[in-house]
Amino acid sequence: MRLWFTMLTVIVLDQISKWLVVSNMELGQSQPLIKGVINLTYVQNQGAAFGLFDGNTWLFIVSAAVVVAAISIYHFKHPIPNHLQISLGLITGGAVGNFIDRSLYRYVIDFFDLGWWPVFNIADMAIVCGGILLIIYTFKYEKQEQENA
Repeated sequence: MRLWFTMLTVIVLDQISKWLVVSNMELGQSQPLIKGVINLTYVQNQGAAFGLFDGNTWLFIVSAAVVVAAISIYHFKHPIPNHLQISLGLITGGAVGNFIDRSLYRYVIDFFDLGWWPVFNIADMAIVCGGILLIIYTFKYEKQEQENA
């Protein structure tokens, strides 16, 4: 249940934030969100995370579909431990959020701009945070299993 709730929350927040940016900003426009820290800058990213591999939209659509399908199938066949559900929900929700953009527009709407890092969005943040949590959980529970063996 946590997986689906987390996934849907990420998708909704991601799509609403992108709609707000597109509705209120011109492409390339930038305005401070927190002066000197973070700007809102509307860009259209045709690459992967942080603009890498520009122009391979079909590859990213297929990759996102495979990730979502694999996690969903696994979840239905095997109960996912609670400690992994939020992590996988973040990853899946982020993948779906960017999948929606790529499917509709052939690019991803990005807008958080730190100035020193490529522009990103809520889906990107969810994927990164989910991946970090997954790594932490993996090491934590692997260590516990070794201690219990």
